[in-house]
Amino acid sequence: MGSLEAGVPQKRTTSLLRSLPSSRCDLYSFIHRPRSRFARFLLFEKVGYLQWIFIVAVFFFVLVLFQAFLPGSVMEKAGVSFQETATPSEDWMVLKGMGSLEFGEGIRFEPSKLLDKFQREARELNISLASSRPVVRSGFRKPQLALVLADLSVGPGQLLMVSLAVSLREIGYAIQVYSLGYGPVHTVWRSIKVPVKIIQTTNETEITVDWLKYDGILVNSLEARGVFSCLVQEPFKSLPVIWTIHERSLATRLSRYFSNGQIQLLNDWKRAFNRATVVVFPNYALPMMYATFDDGNYFVIPSFPAEAWEADNLMALYNKDDLRVKLAFKPDDFIIAIVGSQFSYSGLWLEHTLVLQVILPLFRNFPSNSDSLIKVSILSGNSTSNYKVALEAIALNLGYPKGSVRHFGIDEDVNGFLCTADLVIYGSFLEEQSFPDILVRAMCFGKPIIMPDLSMIRKYVDDRVNGFLFPKDKIKVLTRVLFQAVSKGKLSPLAQNVGLIAKGLARNWIVSETIEGYASLLEKVIKFPSEVVHPKDIAEVPPRLKKEWQWHLFEDIVGPKYSNTSYRSYSFLDKAEEHWKQTQTETSDARSSVDDSFSYGDWIKERDIEMVNARKRREEEELKDRTDQPRGTWEEVYRNAKRVDRSRNDLHERDDRELERTGQPLCIYEPYFGEGTWPFLHRSSLYRGIGLSTKGRRPGADDVDAPSRLPLLNDPYHRNILGEYGAFFALANRIDRVHKNAWIGFQSWRATARKASLSNIAERALLEAIEARRHGDTLYFWVRLDQDPRNPLQQDFWSFCDTINARNCRYAVSEALRRMYGMQKDWNFLPPMPVDGDTWSVLHTWVLPTRSFLEFVMFSRMFVDSLDAQMYDEHHNSGHCYLSLSKDQHCYSRVLELLVNVWAYHSVRRMVYVNPETGAMQEQHRLNSRRGQMWVRWFSYTTLKGMDEDLAEESDSDHPARRWLWPLTGEVFWQGVYERERNLRHKQKEKRKQQSKDKISRMKKRFHQKAIGKYVKPLPEETGNSNSTMVTMAVG
Repeated sequence: MGSLEAGVPQKRTTSLLRSLPSSRCDLYSFIHRPRSRFARFLLFEKVGYLQWIFIVAVFFFVLVLFQAFLPGSVMEKAGVSFQETATPSEDWMVLKGMGSLEFGEGIRFEPSKLLDKFQREARELNISLASSRPVVRSGFRKPQLALVLADLSVGPGQLLMVSLAVSLREIGYAIQVYSLGYGPVHTVWRSIKVPVKIIQTTNETEITVDWLKYDGILVNSLEARGVFSCLVQEPFKSLPVIWTIHERSLATRLSRYFSNGQIQLLNDWKRAFNRATVVVFPNYALPMMYATFDDGNYFVIPSFPAEAWEADNLMALYNKDDLRVKLAFKPDDFIIAIVGSQFSYSGLWLEHTLVLQVILPLFRNFPSNSDSLIKVSILSGNSTSNYKVALEAIALNLGYPKGSVRHFGIDEDVNGFLCTADLVIYGSFLEEQSFPDILVRAMCFGKPIIMPDLSMIRKYVDDRVNGFLFPKDKIKVLTRVLFQAVSKGKLSPLAQNVGLIAKGLARNWIVSETIEGYASLLEKVIKFPSEVVHPKDIAEVPPRLKKEWQWHLFEDIVGPKYSNTSYRSYSFLDKAEEHWKQTQTETSDARSSVDDSFSYGDWIKERDIEMVNARKRREEEELKDRTDQPRGTWEEVYRNAKRVDRSRNDLHERDDRELERTGQPLCIYEPYFGEGTWPFLHRSSLYRGIGLSTKGRRPGADDVDAPSRLPLLNDPYHRNILGEYGAFFALANRIDRVHKNAWIGFQSWRATARKASLSNIAERALLEAIEARRHGDTLYFWVRLDQDPRNPLQQDFWSFCDTINARNCRYAVSEALRRMYGMQKDWNFLPPMPVDGDTWSVLHTWVLPTRSFLEFVMFSRMFVDSLDAQMYDEHHNSGHCYLSLSKDQHCYSRVLELLVNVWAYHSVRRMVYVNPETGAMQEQHRLNSRRGQMWVRWFSYTTLKGMDEDLAEESDSDHPARRWLWPLTGEVFWQGVYERERNLRHKQKEKRKQQSKDKISRMKKRFHQKAIGKYVKPLPEETGNSNSTMVTMAVG
């Protein structure tokens, strides 16, 4: 969470960590606290002499009392320990763990890591703006924000998001709301003209939203965690996400998860917390409660719509007298509520003692003939703790009547407690970073409040206007303020007026600071592309929008307006835990079924089979070395090698789609990177996926593994910067091994997300045009430049390219062509792309003949190599390039997106637009209109082939030591390669001939042993003749 800071001198606070797991102690090693200020409070004339004597006496009395009643000791009367008599609430235990401070000292949360990150990025932006090539923001489209909600039910979170959305639209943001459920607030969003889309899916990984079209994402509430299932996957992992969390329900269950060993469940939540760029909390206590998940991305923007919402909810359901009866008070009692900080610290009992002492004169001067009695209720700690007994003993020792002082725990109905009170006293002297939310709650009920003049309180409260203030170093002044607020056993007219003013202000407490905080955070987190209009200054928001929450929009909602948000949050956690347990059970069952399916005998058989196969392979290798096998012609060897290569496909059986694909003229490839793109990929025979990374490939799909065909894509830098061109180069590398169709096409998954992919009708129309050869050698495309969301002004080709590339597209293309063709340094021409009323292709959605595609790849490899040569050093070292305003891992990929148009136009290819819905075709930039504008010689096949062979010869012969991208993007082939292979085959042939001659020669020279004797076969015996056969032995 950055850091928790306090004043100096610094002193390590080990007691602050006593309720946290030992593994988290290092997170708080930077927690320091100042020397206790209680001594200064007592010694420097802040307390009278007699009062000081009295406090010392009370101190010794309480010291003895605490030894008997505080936790850890044994209660003599009951004979049982504290742990046996009381079970503290989860909320109290979490807050207690962050406490243990001394009297008057403070604890601070500082998002140091996050602030350092913002400062570092600001410095880097200044450096990039001061680079050799100036970058310019064109700014034609609004920044896009996605607002993700758990549902559309009524609640304070909806009020905050609606109010924020109204203000953000005023400074230029375009907002799209996504909800994981339905609800009545849909009418509110519709009334302010913000589109809402309901995401309904049984599987969280099937959320079909192209998050890349948004510049930032706002997520509200813990219950919207389901959206992180796709945001943690590529290609959405780098999107800025701001997650607002206002529930404390999860924090109260963390200790239970630790004790139950539910580490996997904790890791799932930690993964979501770490994925968020910034986690925003509405107060400074929640970051400390969620310290287990802190990754240095916590931030606090104080906001208090929940306090006003809950107050309205309570007053709509109950009246004051009913609540008093419920809390065991009489309707005529005058109740004084003493509240304080939500942290626990060791000086708390001293503060309560001081406040009780200065209230005591009010008891003595209270009208005795009145039916009402003064009741003092102190809100602190847990309702079942032994502090309650100690507090009652302190009150009796001070002289309070028995039963007049009562302890109230924070685990009880705090809102009901505040609603029943007549007067509220803030009895804590702890300096906090924001205005205490307990005071905002009391103000929302219209209660007059007496507070010490702490710096954070003095910032928002005017004495005797919306509250009563007393000097924190003069505690006796509190008695005088009490008599101003109470008159004749009731609130004075001044106090009543102060309560009414405070109630009106608390309903819209610090709205402007909340909205300004979110707007400022968005500007720091989001890196706006060059085509985006920078948001206006927050000061331009109309004051009426920053003055109050949008309460009026919720007045017309039909149905229940108030719901128990805490109950809903805990119910969500219960469902999440149940789902996790079910998943764990299924995983365990699957693992056990796999273990049971393989018995020991099966493993023995498998081992014997492996041993037999290994023995056979070894014998075959030995026989192969001893015999001279005829290898046939070079073509036969090549075919045999290809056959063996295909047989090594892990016994892959060709599915129906693969069999259908071999008989059709066209195959459209869909490049993708990461599991987040899976819902947008097709599964028909016309389409085939190509994964840009070995990780994240679709299981069971016949997708092409691009890195195995082009090892360059194993490098994340080149994979990100090339984008879809990595798929182009991978397929073109020995294309006959993977693609056997006459035509080849590509379609980005983002076209499917935009609902701009080919329909079934358009697919049939395209196939019919290809089979009929209606347009010849043609580039078919179906996503138009003039309909691209990035081009709202429908700019021409080069102007649009400049807009999305920081006004440096023309320079980058001209410089790349100059390097590519080896022109002089002062050459700065650009291929013309005329404005003739027609349109161009975007988003890598087009179809070409396979032969033309190889020619385009040949041109693209040289162009990309030229771009890389001029940008690699700066971009690889710093992450900056002059085609973007900030760090951009994709750099020139936006230039490559439009490159196919330049090549097709100037290589005399026809360009035909296919309507993705109807399949209607319309030719663009007709050949007759291009005369005199095409650079035919520059883009002709002869020119490009000659340049390609020159580069191949240099790479193959010279082997340059410099970094060179071109040889890594595909095949290196020229005439010398043919000659070298011919010579190699000739040498191998001569070697085989020589080996044959040597074998024959050895056979001729082999020594032959002379025969020892001869065996003569006997003649066949005649019937009845007993003559024997003579055997002659000849000894030579």
